[in-house]
Amino acid sequence: MIDNILSGSAYLNVASYAGSTYINGYAGLQGVGNMRYNTTSQKTEVFDGNNWITLQSGSATVSLSVEAVSILHWAEKKMIEEQQLAKLAQEHPTIKSLVDEINKRKEQIKMVQTLLNSPDNNVTPSMVP
Repeated sequence: MIDNILSGSAYLNVASYAGSTYINGYAGLQGVGNMRYNTTSQKTEVFDGNNWITLQSGSATVSLSVEAVSILHWAEKKMIEEQQLAKLAQEHPTIKSLVDEINKRKEQIKMVQTLLNSPDNNVTPSMVP
């Protein structure tokens, strides 16, 4: 039986629904607390001294948060766009040239960001082309 499911993530939702079964422990009665699996009802039962009582079970649900689903949809959309652009670049030299230029500019942006974020940043905005 699962006692707890916990999540430390903002992207994972966990909900549990507890079940409980009270077993009256009649003092001195033989067999109190014995358990069996009822194949007809497909349930676990416990003997309380007079009757077989069906154990109440809990359940848990685990799902992604709305934000996580949104992020995954965005990532999937971007992946498809990049695949389509790569295919176009293979088929059309003009598109390939433009994609190469975009990639070159992205690398230049990374270099400037690295310079601006370095601990010994002596770069002023006017020095960046």
